[in-house]
Amino acid sequence: MSENMRRYTSEFIGTFFLVFAGCGAVGVESVNPGTLGHPGISMVFGLIVMVLIYAVGNISGAHFNPAVTMGFFWARRITFRQVPPYLAAQISGAVLASLLLKAVLPAAASVGATLPSAGVWQSLLLETVFTFLLMFVILNVSTGHMEKGIMAGVAVGGTIALLALIGGPLTGASMNPARSLGPALAGGIWQQHWIYWIGPLLGSLAASPWCRYIQGPACCYVDPDQPS
Repeated sequence: MSENMRRYTSEFIGTFFLVFAGCGAVGVESVNPGTLGHPGISMVFGLIVMVLIYAVGNISGAHFNPAVTMGFFWARRITFRQVPPYLAAQISGAVLASLLLKAVLPAAASVGATLPSAGVWQSLLLETVFTFLLMFVILNVSTGHMEKGIMAGVAVGGTIALLALIGGPLTGASMNPARSLGPALAGGIWQQHWIYWIGPLLGSLAASPWCRYIQGPACCYVDPDQPS
Protein backbone atom coordinates (compact mmCIF):
# COMPACT_ATOMS: atom_id res chain seq x y z
CA MET A 1 0.00 0.00 0.00
CA SER A 2 1.35 3.44 -0.92
CA GLU A 3 2.11 6.02 1.75
CA ASN A 4 -0.78 8.21 0.62
CA MET A 5 -3.23 5.31 0.76
CA ARG A 6 -2.07 4.48 4.27
CA ARG A 7 -2.82 8.08 5.25
CA TYR A 8 -6.29 8.07 3.73
CA THR A 9 -7.10 4.65 5.15
CA SER A 10 -6.02 5.87 8.59
CA GLU A 11 -8.33 8.88 8.25
CA PHE A 12 -11.20 6.62 7.20
CA ILE A 13 -10.68 4.21 10.10
CA GLY A 14 -10.10 7.00 12.61
CA THR A 15 -13.22 8.95 11.64
CA PHE A 16 -15.24 5.75 11.54
CA PHE A 17 -14.36 4.92 15.14
CA LEU A 18 -14.72 8.52 16.30
CA VAL A 19 -18.34 8.49 15.11
CA PHE A 20 -19.00 4.88 16.04
CA ALA A 21 -17.80 5.35 19.63
CA GLY A 22 -19.01 8.91 20.22
CA CYS A 23 -22.39 8.68 18.55
CA GLY A 24 -22.69 5.13 19.82
CA ALA A 25 -22.41 6.51 23.35
CA VAL A 26 -25.22 8.95 22.55
CA GLY A 27 -27.30 6.05 21.22
CA VAL A 28 -26.65 3.88 24.28
CA GLU A 29 -27.71 6.73 26.56
CA SER A 30 -30.91 7.32 24.59
CA VAL A 31 -31.83 3.62 24.75
CA ASN A 32 -30.75 3.15 28.39
CA PRO A 33 -31.02 6.55 30.11
CA GLY A 34 -28.54 7.07 32.93
CA THR A 35 -26.02 4.55 31.61
CA LEU A 36 -23.45 7.18 30.67
CA GLY A 37 -25.02 10.59 31.15
CA HIS A 38 -23.77 13.77 29.56
CA PRO A 39 -20.35 13.65 31.30
CA GLY A 40 -19.85 10.06 30.18
CA ILE A 41 -20.67 10.87 26.56
CA SER A 42 -18.27 13.81 26.65
CA MET A 43 -15.51 11.59 27.99
CA VAL A 44 -16.13 8.99 25.28
CA PHE A 45 -15.63 11.59 22.55
CA GLY A 46 -12.44 12.86 24.20
CA LEU A 47 -11.04 9.41 24.90
CA ILE A 48 -11.66 7.98 21.43
CA VAL A 49 -9.90 10.94 19.83
CA MET A 50 -7.01 10.59 22.27
CA VAL A 51 -6.42 6.89 21.60
CA LEU A 52 -6.77 7.33 17.83
CA ILE A 53 -4.19 10.12 17.81
CA TYR A 54 -1.74 7.74 19.48
CA ALA A 55 -2.74 4.97 17.05
CA VAL A 56 -2.37 6.74 13.69
CA GLY A 57 -1.20 10.29 14.39
CA ASN A 58 2.20 9.44 12.93
CA ILE A 59 0.58 8.13 9.74
CA SER A 60 -2.12 10.60 8.67
CA GLY A 61 -1.82 13.31 11.30
CA ALA A 62 -5.09 12.13 12.91
CA HIS A 63 -7.31 14.89 11.57
CA PHE A 64 -10.61 12.90 11.53
CA ASN A 65 -12.38 16.19 10.86
CA PRO A 66 -12.82 18.28 7.69
CA ALA A 67 -12.48 21.47 9.76
CA VAL A 68 -9.11 20.30 11.09
CA THR A 69 -7.90 19.38 7.62
CA MET A 70 -8.98 22.80 6.35
CA GLY A 71 -7.29 24.40 9.37
CA PHE A 72 -4.01 22.74 8.45
CA PHE A 73 -4.49 23.91 4.87
CA TRP A 74 -5.17 27.50 5.94
CA ALA A 75 -2.10 27.30 8.16
CA ARG A 76 -0.14 26.21 5.07
CA ARG A 77 0.84 22.90 6.61
CA ILE A 78 -0.68 20.88 3.76
CA THR A 79 -1.30 21.66 0.12
CA PHE A 80 -4.74 21.95 -1.49
CA ARG A 81 -4.45 18.73 -3.47
CA GLN A 82 -4.34 16.78 -0.20
CA VAL A 83 -7.63 18.25 0.99
CA PRO A 84 -10.14 16.33 -1.21
CA PRO A 85 -8.88 12.80 -0.41
CA TYR A 86 -8.66 13.60 3.31
CA LEU A 87 -12.22 14.94 3.30
CA ALA A 88 -13.49 11.99 1.27
CA ALA A 89 -11.96 9.52 3.72
CA GLN A 90 -13.36 11.35 6.74
CA ILE A 91 -16.87 11.74 5.34
CA SER A 92 -17.10 8.14 4.13
CA GLY A 93 -15.89 6.85 7.50
CA ALA A 94 -18.44 8.96 9.36
CA VAL A 95 -21.30 7.91 7.09
CA LEU A 96 -20.46 4.20 7.30
CA ALA A 97 -20.20 4.35 11.09
CA SER A 98 -23.58 6.10 11.34
CA LEU A 99 -25.27 3.57 9.07
CA LEU A 100 -23.84 0.73 11.15
CA LEU A 101 -25.05 2.38 14.36
CA LYS A 102 -28.53 2.74 12.91
CA ALA A 103 -28.50 -0.97 12.10
CA VAL A 104 -27.32 -2.12 15.55
CA LEU A 105 -29.22 0.51 17.58
CA PRO A 106 -32.52 0.88 15.70
CA ALA A 107 -34.21 2.27 18.82
CA ALA A 108 -31.81 5.25 18.80
CA ALA A 109 -33.57 7.06 15.96
CA SER A 110 -31.31 10.13 15.85
CA VAL A 111 -28.05 8.08 15.74
CA GLY A 112 -26.32 10.92 17.63
CA ALA A 113 -27.44 13.72 15.31
CA THR A 114 -26.40 17.22 16.35
CA LEU A 115 -29.33 19.59 16.84
CA PRO A 116 -29.07 23.10 18.30
CA SER A 117 -31.11 23.77 21.42
CA ALA A 118 -29.82 27.34 21.59
CA GLY A 119 -30.91 29.88 18.99
CA VAL A 120 -29.65 29.51 15.44
CA TRP A 121 -27.15 32.37 15.55
CA GLN A 122 -26.11 31.57 19.10
CA SER A 123 -25.43 27.99 18.03
CA LEU A 124 -23.45 29.14 15.01
CA LEU A 125 -21.34 31.38 17.23
CA LEU A 126 -20.79 28.61 19.77
CA GLU A 127 -19.69 26.09 17.13
CA THR A 128 -17.34 28.71 15.72
CA VAL A 129 -15.81 29.48 19.12
CA PHE A 130 -15.55 25.82 20.12
CA THR A 131 -13.78 24.90 16.89
CA PHE A 132 -11.51 27.92 17.17
CA LEU A 133 -10.24 26.66 20.53
CA LEU A 134 -9.91 23.09 19.26
CA MET A 135 -7.93 24.16 16.17
CA PHE A 136 -5.84 26.60 18.19
CA VAL A 137 -4.81 23.79 20.53
CA ILE A 138 -4.13 21.42 17.62
CA LEU A 139 -1.93 23.93 15.79
CA ASN A 140 0.06 24.60 18.93
CA VAL A 141 0.68 20.98 19.93
CA SER A 142 1.06 19.37 16.49
CA THR A 143 4.19 18.87 14.42
CA GLY A 144 3.57 20.10 10.89
CA HIS A 145 0.25 18.58 9.81
CA MET A 146 0.64 15.73 12.30
CA GLU A 147 -1.18 15.38 15.61
CA LYS A 148 1.38 13.18 17.29
CA GLY A 149 3.67 13.15 20.30
CA ILE A 150 3.52 12.21 23.95
CA MET A 151 1.03 14.89 24.99
CA ALA A 152 -0.80 15.72 21.73
CA GLY A 153 -3.44 13.06 22.32
CA VAL A 154 -4.08 14.20 25.88
CA ALA A 155 -4.26 17.88 24.88
CA VAL A 156 -6.59 17.39 21.92
CA GLY A 157 -8.73 14.69 23.53
CA GLY A 158 -8.98 16.76 26.70
CA THR A 159 -10.05 19.82 24.72
CA ILE A 160 -12.79 17.85 22.97
CA ALA A 161 -14.07 16.39 26.25
CA LEU A 162 -14.04 19.84 27.88
CA LEU A 163 -15.93 21.50 25.04
CA ALA A 164 -18.40 18.62 24.86
CA LEU A 165 -19.12 19.04 28.57
CA ILE A 166 -19.80 22.74 28.05
CA GLY A 167 -21.47 22.77 24.66
CA GLY A 168 -23.10 19.36 24.34
CA PRO A 169 -26.46 20.46 25.77
CA LEU A 170 -26.47 23.59 23.59
CA THR A 171 -25.31 22.51 20.13
CA GLY A 172 -24.04 18.96 20.48
CA ALA A 173 -20.52 20.42 20.43
CA SER A 174 -19.83 18.88 17.05
CA MET A 175 -16.84 20.96 15.86
CA ASN A 176 -16.70 18.43 13.04
CA PRO A 177 -18.77 18.53 9.82
CA ALA A 178 -18.22 14.82 9.13
CA ARG A 179 -19.35 13.84 12.63
CA SER A 180 -22.60 15.79 12.03
CA LEU A 181 -23.10 14.69 8.43
CA GLY A 182 -23.00 10.94 9.12
CA PRO A 183 -25.86 10.88 11.68
CA ALA A 184 -27.85 13.44 9.66
CA LEU A 185 -27.67 11.21 6.60
CA ALA A 186 -28.35 7.97 8.46
CA GLY A 187 -31.24 9.41 10.48
CA GLY A 188 -32.64 11.83 7.92
CA ILE A 189 -32.33 14.71 10.39
CA TRP A 190 -31.22 17.88 8.62
CA GLN A 191 -32.59 20.71 10.79
CA GLN A 192 -30.08 23.59 10.85
CA HIS A 193 -27.41 21.22 9.54
CA TRP A 194 -25.58 24.11 7.85
CA ILE A 195 -24.50 25.35 11.29
CA TYR A 196 -22.24 22.31 11.65
CA TRP A 197 -20.38 23.17 8.47
CA ILE A 198 -20.17 26.95 8.60
CA GLY A 199 -19.33 27.22 12.31
CA PRO A 200 -16.46 24.71 12.40
CA LEU A 201 -14.97 26.00 9.15
CA LEU A 202 -15.07 29.60 10.37
CA GLY A 203 -13.53 28.58 13.69
CA SER A 204 -10.67 26.65 12.12
CA LEU A 205 -10.01 29.52 9.69
CA ALA A 206 -9.82 32.03 12.54
CA ALA A 207 -7.35 29.92 14.53
CA SER A 208 -4.49 30.19 12.02
CA PRO A 209 -3.69 33.93 12.36
CA TRP A 210 -3.81 33.71 16.14
CA CYS A 211 -1.41 30.76 16.13
CA ARG A 212 0.84 32.72 13.76
CA TYR A 213 0.71 35.75 16.06
CA ILE A 214 1.63 33.76 19.16
CA GLN A 215 4.07 31.23 17.72
CA GLY A 216 5.57 33.43 15.01
CA PRO A 217 6.69 32.08 11.62
CA ALA A 218 7.09 28.57 13.07
CA CYS A 219 3.31 28.19 13.27
CA CYS A 220 2.39 28.36 9.61
CA TYR A 221 4.64 27.03 6.89
CA VAL A 222 4.68 24.48 4.11
CA ASP A 223 5.57 21.27 5.88
CA PRO A 224 8.51 19.61 4.08
CA ASP A 225 7.17 16.22 5.18
CA GLN A 226 3.65 16.85 3.88
CA PRO A 227 2.10 14.20 1.63
CA SER A 228 2.45 14.61 -2.11
